[in-house]
Amino acid sequence: MFGLGTKNIGIDLGTANTIVYVDGKGIVLREPSVVAKNTKSGEIVSVGEDARAMIGRTPASIVAIRPMKDGVIADYDTTVAMMKYFIEKTVGRSGGKPYVMVCVPSGVTEVEKRAVIDATRVAGARDAYVIEEPFAAAIGAGLPVMDPTGSMVVDMGGGTTDVATISLGGIVSSRSIRVAGDKLDDAIATYVRTNFNLLIGERTAEKLKMDIGSASVAEAEKIKGATIRGRDLVTGLPKAVEVSAVDVAKAIQEPVQSVITAIKETLEETSPEIAADVIDHGIVLTGGGALLKNLSEVIADATKVPVSIANDPLDCVATGTGESLKSIDVMKKK
Repeated sequence: MFGLGTKNIGIDLGTANTIVYVDGKGIVLREPSVVAKNTKSGEIVSVGEDARAMIGRTPASIVAIRPMKDGVIADYDTTVAMMKYFIEKTVGRSGGKPYVMVCVPSGVTEVEKRAVIDATRVAGARDAYVIEEPFAAAIGAGLPVMDPTGSMVVDMGGGTTDVATISLGGIVSSRSIRVAGDKLDDAIATYVRTNFNLLIGERTAEKLKMDIGSASVAEAEKIKGATIRGRDLVTGLPKAVEVSAVDVAKAIQEPVQSVITAIKETLEETSPEIAADVIDHGIVLTGGGALLKNLSEVIADATKVPVSIANDPLDCVATGTGESLKSIDVMKKK
């Protein structure tokens, strides 16, 4: 326990990972958004890193759940238990109730926002506020969000990709699509099943994406392949196969194109002045998806706009959520 008293905290409540930022301390916690639960008693067995290690390896009575799906709460009670664990781990059980800022995808409904606020209060917050993910990402990436200058950010997380143009402290145009890291993993697992008759788990698919995944099929030819293990669909026995980087690149082409389409549609909705600013300053990529090899080049080629990757792309949303705590007094008056 960190014993931080009643410091305000910012939470990047992601589909894949949860990152906690404490005012004055920076990022203090980073764990997978996974909860292991006993199906018979309903008891929470473990949360975060320990629970993630159980995915695909639990006995029948224990199930590892990801309570967030596509950036929103899919299992309310489990989300509350998970947030309670993260808040207590951050401020300590006797640390008082903090004000909490939580980020949500830009396309969420008022009902989904309310669910996040309610869950955070029940989990131990004195009060909770929400900030839209691309806006938090832009703050965390150091973009001049309060200036009369157009900035464009693409935040590709686990459940959603949020695209937004921002100017004068607000979102001008945005798109939130439920195509992100998880969909890339699903596409890889489906491709391996179809082309190699091999059943692999989500962790194996994710490792393939991270190790040899590329957004460009042409560039993938320069990347060495990898050996993966799974279950043979014909014999039912364990089997190892060699998968090339080109195979992985082909597998993820459809979700990558969906992201590019969302970026183009957002650009088409912006005013000529903001479009001109975006051409000058470029598009900034944040989130875990920004680490996909050759993604920035593929987007730049499709949009004819320069694309850069933010420093620490995985932490931009959490840092921006934390930075926005400085204006929490404004939020309290809303």
